[in-house]
Amino acid sequence: MGTAQWIVLLVAGQRLAELALSRRNTRRLIAAGARELGAAHYPFLVALHAAWLVAMFLSIPPDTHGNIPLLCLFLLLQAGRVWIIASLGRYWTTRVIDVPDAPLVRAGPYRWLRHPNYALVILELAVLPLAFGAWKIAVVFSLANLVVLHFRLRIENAALRRRPVFYR
Repeated sequence: MGTAQWIVLLVAGQRLAELALSRRNTRRLIAAGARELGAAHYPFLVALHAAWLVAMFLSIPPDTHGNIPLLCLFLLLQAGRVWIIASLGRYWTTRVIDVPDAPLVRAGPYRWLRHPNYALVILELAVLPLAFGAWKIAVVFSLANLVVLHFRLRIENAALRRRPVFYR
């Protein structure tokens, strides 16, 4: 196994930990009266991200050297991911969960962007494969992600328009 495969395994482990946190937060929110919106797209989102990791693991030759500046950028994106998750706190999930009475969070990166997590994911899906010269993976999965995000954002924006604003 090469550097790319080890990094992909680390990212996969991170994503599995995030899914566990998301599942816990989702259960807690649903138990408190929230409801999931647009659940039909969720398996496509999970499959897309899993296929992205598998494609990199299998397609990038083990002897490929990574581009250090792009790997550093990817590391910075991971710090941004932690900031996003911390800013949303108990409301962070990988699903679209509608909590009608919950305030709209405007803390952290949400002060400047309505959907910082989606912006970050768009960058991640391109930057990591590009760090190993896998531009075809970057293009294919970035385009597929835009299709899924188009559907997801319509659902999420409709739910967010009904929420009060809250500054943390």
